[in-house]
Amino acid sequence: MRTLVVGSRASHLAKAQVKEFLAPLRERFPDVEFRHQVILEGGDRDRKTALAAVSASSGGSAFSTEQEAALVRGEVDVVVHSLKDLPTSNPPGLILLPPPGREDVRDALCCSDPARSTLAALPHGAKIGTSAARRIAQLLHVRPDLVPVPIRGNVPPRVNKLKTMNLDAVVLAAAGLKRLDMGDKIGELLPLDQFPPSPGQGALGIQIREDNQLAREILAGTGDLVVDAQVRAERAMLAELHGGCSVPVGAYAKAEDGMLALHGQVTSLDGSVQVEASFSGPLSEPEKLGVLVAGLLLDQGAEGILAQIRPAA
Repeated sequence: MRTLVVGSRASHLAKAQVKEFLAPLRERFPDVEFRHQVILEGGDRDRKTALAAVSASSGGSAFSTEQEAALVRGEVDVVVHSLKDLPTSNPPGLILLPPPGREDVRDALCCSDPARSTLAALPHGAKIGTSAARRIAQLLHVRPDLVPVPIRGNVPPRVNKLKTMNLDAVVLAAAGLKRLDMGDKIGELLPLDQFPPSPGQGALGIQIREDNQLAREILAGTGDLVVDAQVRAERAMLAELHGGCSVPVGAYAKAEDGMLALHGQVTSLDGSVQVEASFSGPLSEPEKLGVLVAGLLLDQGAEGILAQIRPAA
């Protein structure tokens, strides 16, 4: 029997994503053994240090470096990432396959008081838990009175911090909540025009070694080419801005009638300055569209915003 070893982080969400990814493959290939292997990342071992510092110490991403290293060493055949956690460039010898669909891309607001379950309804000076620079910047742009409180960890513990840290709300990716059957915790899905997500949010990053013929054979045809174009446009925009997981850059691409519309946004950490740009192009040229929208953002001063952030990142 042929064996395909699938690596992922140790979180409940990572395990749910692997289960989601493997379910149709197990039906399609009953003669293949799919074995799951957990790989600890720096961001999972250290939940106190800022993510940017963890990434810097690991020489890569806080949530992907160890998995990519295991892939390069041949310890696993494929890694299932949250695509938004992946750097925009692959290590030599590794490639990304088209994602198998995409969950809800939006950010979700989870509130401690059901009577105040929307962003507009939160009291003045409300404490909101999130460590993501993008989310903090976007929230402060809309509600400068809010008080961001850093929180780290897996999805269920972050939701539980509504009680343990006496927070008014927390913000998480809706995709993670839904994949963990925690959609009932969502008070409001934040609007995409004000809160475009991290590039690739809601999609799985399926990464393999370029020379792994078995993985190529088994995983051929599992990707959604429309979703692939969407996330490639978003990630190309981020790459052109020289951004990463720790900068306040939001992007969302939507496909319709063979065209791709991309909306990008860059916000200063204190929320005081925000630039946005949108453009459309052929679905067949996602990277070109991403570079174009990045150029429009740079023309409006995005580089000045990002330059102030990078030294601290």
